[in-house]
Amino acid sequence: MIQVLYFIKRLYSYSGSILYINLLGMGLVSFLEGIGIFLLIPMISYSGIVNMNVGDKHFVKFFSFMQEYPKTYVLMFILGSYILLVIGQNLLQRNLSIRNVKISNGFIRQLRLETYSSLLKANWSFYTKERKSDLINIMTMELARVAGGINQFLLFLTSLVFSLIQVIIAFYLSTKLTLFVLLSGLILAFLSRKFIKQSKIIGTKTSVLAQEYLAGITDQLNGIKDIKSNTLEESRLNWFRSLTRGMIDEQIEYIKLKTTSQMFYKIASASLIALFIFIYIMVFEAKTEQFLLIFIIFSRLWPKITEIQSSFEQIATTIPAFESLIELQEKCKNATEIPDGNKINYLNIKPLCINEGIECQNIYFRYNKSESLYALRNINLKIPVNSVTAIVGQSGAGKSTLIDLLMGLNKPEQGNVLVDRNILTDDRLLSWRRSISYVPQEPFLFNASIRENLLLIAPNSSDKQIWGALEFSAAAEFVNNLPMGLDTIVGDRGIRLSGGERQRLVLARAILRKPSVLVLDEATSALDSDNEAKIQDALERIKGTMTIIIIAHRLSTIRNADQVIVMEQGEIIQQGKFGQLASDQSGVFSNLLKKQMVVNV
Repeated sequence: MIQVLYFIKRLYSYSGSILYINLLGMGLVSFLEGIGIFLLIPMISYSGIVNMNVGDKHFVKFFSFMQEYPKTYVLMFILGSYILLVIGQNLLQRNLSIRNVKISNGFIRQLRLETYSSLLKANWSFYTKERKSDLINIMTMELARVAGGINQFLLFLTSLVFSLIQVIIAFYLSTKLTLFVLLSGLILAFLSRKFIKQSKIIGTKTSVLAQEYLAGITDQLNGIKDIKSNTLEESRLNWFRSLTRGMIDEQIEYIKLKTTSQMFYKIASASLIALFIFIYIMVFEAKTEQFLLIFIIFSRLWPKITEIQSSFEQIATTIPAFESLIELQEKCKNATEIPDGNKINYLNIKPLCINEGIECQNIYFRYNKSESLYALRNINLKIPVNSVTAIVGQSGAGKSTLIDLLMGLNKPEQGNVLVDRNILTDDRLLSWRRSISYVPQEPFLFNASIRENLLLIAPNSSDKQIWGALEFSAAAEFVNNLPMGLDTIVGDRGIRLSGGERQRLVLARAILRKPSVLVLDEATSALDSDNEAKIQDALERIKGTMTIIIIAHRLSTIRNADQVIVMEQGEIIQQGKFGQLASDQSGVFSNLLKKQMVVNV
């Protein structure tokens, strides 16, 4: 319950005094409801319609004046007053319910915004350690369960306030009977502890199964082409059958627990009523009006007591979701990229102007500090402004890791990245990234139109600028031939386009930003020879106007680079001009070049 109370405190911070006002309103509703029921008996008794002994209750003798009027009119007055009381109580309750929904849903929206904002502000290292589907699960299913838990807690508070008011009224009418009901409720609470404990266990199972379900579905839909091309449908379907069977078993287990607890409460209620009636008849020789009093007190108090117990069970099932959300928020807090990120207006960030260039000084980096293996070691590198630098090496050499450091996605464990001889610190990080356009090896497009995808990075671009960027990336012809042109929807991750078309659109998007630094991570790997040649010509035309960093697999595409960096096992082992490195027959670059020439032949 500590996790739930943590969010309830935050709920109060969000809503302020309105939450207390609503609680007072709920108390008034409970009071009116209690008065409406409990006063029917004395009102009828003092009106003379029915002779009932309610004892010496001074606050109801006010209605003794009714005995002076005809019983028909008195009865109509009593019942009319009761109906008006119920109408007023329900109108107030409706207003309070709407306000509670506004508060709870507004608070959940704030939680979603805070959590998503924290995810966006977490560093790249955080995403290399976390599974994407787990984050999606928390942002969707677990947050929905948190919302349910908060709503259930508000219902619990409503029941609690109602019960307190009813207890006060019940104590006034019959102290002994009320004490008996409360004592029975305490005994019931003690006996129902196992239900609450089991509810939390089932809630944990729900979280685990939901996590596995979303993770599996996400992975398999992302890899649907591999599944179909390798005829893995049956094995994947068997996995799905097994998981969904577990989900059904978990739901059945929950229903069994819920129905068992409800059955327990109902049997306990019937047993207590029977026991109390027996005691009153055999010991106290209770009269008719006392039986009616017993019925009223039990009918008003006992359902609320059992409702409170049931609410505890419902809340217990959501506790794992609260724990998951708290854990994620704590992880994001520890992985916050910029400590004062909440104070930054991202729309007003200006690109960093580069006058001299980029430099790496004695950089060491590893993804997990508990491991001895470094992804990068002793990296010393200078990239002059407006030059073309190519980074080559076999897979796993550390090329992409170095690019991530240069862009500020990761921070070196030792050493520094410098821009114009100034260390790349947190306060300059966003401005630095605003200066960079990055084209990955696996291009990503949102499920939107081509125009929307391009305008994401440069919202104020005109159609003329868009077509200019498309011309640069050799994409204008195929976009112009599409039925909807720029307004063509590209599908999920751009699936309606070929790999080469996606890559050219992402390159156009990068150029549209007019960056100071253009980073190409094997950006021409999906292009045919003709389009690759067009891109190379375009890059030649912009050479000298921006700093270009290229991770290249096809070494023939970097002949005109100002410098070539050769990496192996996280270290720079060669550095120089293309021709210089190619002529070094004993060097790694020359061997790589020879292998590619053999393959091309």
